[in-house]
Amino acid sequence: MSERIGIYPGTFDPITLGHADIIRRGAKLADRLIIGVTTNPSKNPMFTTEERFAMVEREIVAMGIANAEVVGFNALLVKFAQKMGANVLIRGLRAVADFEYEYQMAGMNQQLDHTIETVFLMADVSLQPIASKLVKEIALFGGDISPFVSAPVCEDVIARVEKIGRLGDY
Repeated sequence: MSERIGIYPGTFDPITLGHADIIRRGAKLADRLIIGVTTNPSKNPMFTTEERFAMVEREIVAMGIANAEVVGFNALLVKFAQKMGANVLIRGLRAVADFEYEYQMAGMNQQLDHTIETVFLMADVSLQPIASKLVKEIALFGGDISPFVSAPVCEDVIARVEKIGRLGDY
């Protein structure tokens, strides 16, 4: 049987407890899990690619996941998967809106390479509302993000917000 190589792609700006849940569970499904840290032209990242890469790497080490590695990429996901020899794409779902987008993406990816399967993992119920975009927004307005990210990521986000400035008081 050939090695199951999975890719869990994302911007991870910042990595949340929801992302960590999908990584932990995805690592059980693959012999080797590649967390692909990418750029997204439609998003305005708080952290550089290098900072996000380091955050994800630190979280994987803290979780003790031995079969996971972090790789940065800036390419079409299917091309990246082919380059890495991956045969599975792992995608996390939080809500129906995620499913519609991810279903369309999976269909397009299948058209580009029918040998690469997409596996959807539902986020843990307690983690479903967490989104990086909302974590950043809460932090920018001075809210408590500790329920949504690990302690080190919380410190990173707070430090960045202090550097760029909060958005308001109320």
